[in-house]
Amino acid sequence: MHSISEHAQKSLISDILRFLNEQREVCILKSDKSRKFILWFDELGIEDVPLVGGKNASLGEMYQNLTKKGVKIPNGFAVTAYAYNYLLDMSANRTAISEHAQKPKVFDKAKIKDEIRQILRGLNTSNMKNLSDRGRKVRETILKAEFPKEIRDEIINSYMKLCRQYGQNTDVAVRSSATAEDLPDASFAGQQETYLNIRGWHELIEACKKCFASLFTNRAISYRVDKHFDHFKVALSI
Repeated sequence: MHSISEHAQKSLISDILRFLNEQREVCILKSDKSRKFILWFDELGIEDVPLVGGKNASLGEMYQNLTKKGVKIPNGFAVTAYAYNYLLDMSANRTAISEHAQKPKVFDKAKIKDEIRQILRGLNTSNMKNLSDRGRKVRETILKAEFPKEIRDEIINSYMKLCRQYGQNTDVAVRSSATAEDLPDASFAGQQETYLNIRGWHELIEACKKCFASLFTNRAISYRVDKHFDHFKVALSI
């Protein structure tokens, strides 16, 4: 046993405090990252599957590791699973004009997520008409929803940034990336939609809506029910 000098003690304490501060900063960054609507490929790695799904996490991993080795990987960004859940947690408000009022009257309805639950209550996946009718209603609910301005603006601004890098009105691939990981007895690959050659932010917003809605294709709904997956434990990134 031997005593540590006062100088060594101070140095050790300084190192520990520096390490704890670095860990705190990492935690803050991770916390912020999990609440972003948009994450660029250079921000993503394979550990981010819960935030952006397997496809986008893999694209981020490729972009970060291969571009510095001279491999040309196109840049891009992910609309996160947080954005998807943020949309579904919105209230599905409807407006109507009263006979005696000049201003629209807003009638509050349940959250989009609650509307979807209501539509799927009593679903019989063995009955093709029942499945088809309910699936269509769910997709229509998402497609008719107004994108929150904060998500819409970030998607448009990110697309404009890509246009500055690759040229005006550049075409993009809009691809679904589900957060559900494949298991030995369950594979979610190929269940959601992809849209290619999308140009302009108007087309991009519509394609994003269609991707979100495609998490509730008849096939995807039936598969989750058969495999005993909660519909809202699986989110979608784009």
